[in-house]
Amino acid sequence: MPQTLNRLCSASWRLVLTSVMLLVPAVATAQSGLPALTMTAEQGGGETWSVSFQVLVLMTMLTLLPAFLLMMTSFARITIVLAILRTALGTQQTPSNQILLGLALFLTLFIMQPVFVDVYQRSVVPWMADEMNMATAMKAAAEPLSGFMLNQTRDSDLQLYLDLSDTASPVNRAEVPFHVLVPAFVTSELKTAFQIGFLLFIPFLIIDLVVASVLMSMGMMMLSPLIISLPFKLMLFVLVDGWALVLGTLAGSFYQ
Repeated sequence: MPQTLNRLCSASWRLVLTSVMLLVPAVATAQSGLPALTMTAEQGGGETWSVSFQVLVLMTMLTLLPAFLLMMTSFARITIVLAILRTALGTQQTPSNQILLGLALFLTLFIMQPVFVDVYQRSVVPWMADEMNMATAMKAAAEPLSGFMLNQTRDSDLQLYLDLSDTASPVNRAEVPFHVLVPAFVTSELKTAFQIGFLLFIPFLIIDLVVASVLMSMGMMMLSPLIISLPFKLMLFVLVDGWALVLGTLAGSFYQ
């Protein structure tokens, strides 16, 4: 037992000494100035970080990509509508969550493709060519996204968040601040998604009511209406080409 403790202590001291030896060159380099964190003075009086640091910031911002995908694209509306549709059909976990999320993701890429191309041409290409700095590129990338979100946002939702943030109403909708536009867009998307889901729910609800009334009139109280209505709902959905109608309507709702 003492030999084991001695071995552990010696291994710990070796690890500490190795760490110190590795940190000494890093500290010396930091004192002399890391080349990746240098700033360059511009002619207009501003300062620009080095490209290495800008790439580091960009890679860090990629951690916000899930929030960006959920809150600033068509993903939220599509996911909510597909979930309500599955509930209306009464198929429990069919299609599975993975299939619905994958379908919503690729449909979102299809809908947002013109916006992403515009963002790439306006900001990424000039930034990679050193024609603009990172701050200007981010402002240029926000313009197509703001235009897309403004087209899907209700005036009442915009006014709500303008009042909550105590911001004066802009003369032009294009001048709405970005921190006001994003929550207003999300609120409008939730409202629109539930409206579409309500319209999808009505025909399946009617089938459930008809089946329940028939079973009650026949005295079959112990038989669940869902067991009988499920095949009729699936047959109706397939006969009207439901998936094409739902997905086509969702995609078209963003470009009206």
